[in-house]
Amino acid sequence: MDKVREFFKKTMFYAKVLSGYEERRIRSYRLQLQQRLQQAEARKAALNKVPEQIILSEVRKMVQDMQAMNKKLEETETAIEEYFKPIDKEAELIMKEQLKGEEKSMREMMAIMQRQALLEKAEAEAEALANSQNAKTDQHVEEPELSDKNVRKG
Repeated sequence: MDKVREFFKKTMFYAKVLSGYEERRIRSYRLQLQQRLQQAEARKAALNKVPEQIILSEVRKMVQDMQAMNKKLEETETAIEEYFKPIDKEAELIMKEQLKGEEKSMREMMAIMQRQALLEKAEAEAEALANSQNAKTDQHVEEPELSDKNVRKG
């Protein structure tokens, strides 16, 4: 009986091969294997992309945090500027007043220096005039003596 069964199996196999049934079954099996392989590769690619996606999401989160921090920093800077505006205005007024005082004292010093220069110039001119008058009087004093000598000699 086993021989008959074996013979029957072989006969059925040859019939299937000749009819193309076995070939179609092999093709469908191969297609199923190929589809499973593609699905496995797709899952593998997806798993490989997961770390990249995690990294990208972390980077996005960090960028958003940094943008929020920058916004808070700008808001803080504007608040500080607003707080110090009155103080800056007062400081500016004080600086202007100090500059006006310094300019006034500089003008006074310049006027004093000009007066001093004029006084020194006047003193120098007076001294030069006095010297020239002394020289003239010395000449007048010497001339009469010479003329007296000449008259006595003559």
